[in-house]
Amino acid sequence: MTVRLRAHHLLCMLTYLGKGYSGAFTANYDRIVERLGSGEDILLVAGPDDICAPLLHDRQEHCFFQSVVERDESAARAVEDLIGRPVRPGERLSLDAETLSRMRAAFRTGATRQACNGCEWRDLCSGIADGGYKNARLAIAGTAARP
Repeated sequence: MTVRLRAHHLLCMLTYLGKGYSGAFTANYDRIVERLGSGEDILLVAGPDDICAPLLHDRQEHCFFQSVVERDESAARAVEDLIGRPVRPGERLSLDAETLSRMRAAFRTGATRQACNGCEWRDLCSGIADGGYKNARLAIAGTAARP
């Protein structure tokens, strides 16, 4: 199977530790993190993705807002520069231990954080990154908690 992700969720997954908008949201996110950790590839999509799924019953959810589309565009540019390959809808990515470590190191230094401006989770994610991703749930064989 393949996990469908919008670009800014490539950053969110780095610091995810089990907090979210609702119990259904976090249960879904936990399953996605498990799938990514077990080696499923990522299909980049435009708009709401597999992480957004529990919120899509309401068209007024932030998943549909233009500000989130802009966040996706900013994240795509930053991650594309970091990994040196296209990050746009329709592209597939595989996450390995080295890539995850590079993404976390760049996030921690702020190199890929432009998309986080205005996000309600920014401070929480900053604390997780500053703490070396100690309780972050995404793990891929060969990665350590600290990049």
